[in-house]
Amino acid sequence: MTARDRSLALLVVLLWGLNFIAIHASLEVLPPFFLAALRFLVMAVPVVLFVPRPEVPLRWLLLYSLGFGVVQFAFLFTAMNVGMATGLASLVLQSSAPFTVVLGVLLLRERIDAKQVAGLVVAVAGMVLIGWDRAAHATLVPVILTLLGGLGWALGNLGARLAKPPQPLHLTLWMSVVPPLPMLALSAAAEGPTTGWRAMFDAIGAQDWSPFAGLAYTVVLGTIVGSGIWTALLGRYPAGMVAPFSLLVPVVGVAASWLLLDEKPT
Repeated sequence: MTARDRSLALLVVLLWGLNFIAIHASLEVLPPFFLAALRFLVMAVPVVLFVPRPEVPLRWLLLYSLGFGVVQFAFLFTAMNVGMATGLASLVLQSSAPFTVVLGVLLLRERIDAKQVAGLVVAVAGMVLIGWDRAAHATLVPVILTLLGGLGWALGNLGARLAKPPQPLHLTLWMSVVPPLPMLALSAAAEGPTTGWRAMFDAIGAQDWSPFAGLAYTVVLGTIVGSGIWTALLGRYPAGMVAPFSLLVPVVGVAASWLLLDEKPT
């Protein structure tokens, strides 16, 4: 990987680490499934109108959209809504990296070297220790939900890798077209058909703009910029080379949660 692309990967690390603070601000007001639907809905309308459909097979676009957009955020937002600490969420979600490497080996026949195997073992051991600690404190469910979110992200990574988009930003933007309908259906079934809309309009009436500032960060910097760069990197390099950079996201997430939310690492 070139020095320029390593710098781009580290920029994504910074954007995604701070993204957990933005998600926390939005979840203070909006229910999780509705927030996930809204996140992609505000992107989907202009994308359909103004962005050409990416020249990739539909099956890989759907895999990317459902994995990265629906599965990841449905489980992550639910986990954070039921008590997953913001900093810890940023750590556990990076299970996507070992998941991506393993799925790449099993499904894409990608090869990994000894260093990658060692890193995978360390990552899995760390996740086991986190699960052990959370189980001792009766808070294992949010960890499991976040791990499922990480698996969704890994599936999305494979979709992006297999798509090999000539214009990665178009793939990233069109990913937002698929999640709104299933997420709105989940919101209506699990949260109530009007709960999310009522919470949104109540915030507007109270002039509480924090959830919308968080949403704007997530859409523009977390998704368009961060995911766009990430998709481009996955198109240039094997998934096993790109995915481990995401393991640095918790460094930013935990530090930001400590500084901004007063969460104490344990």
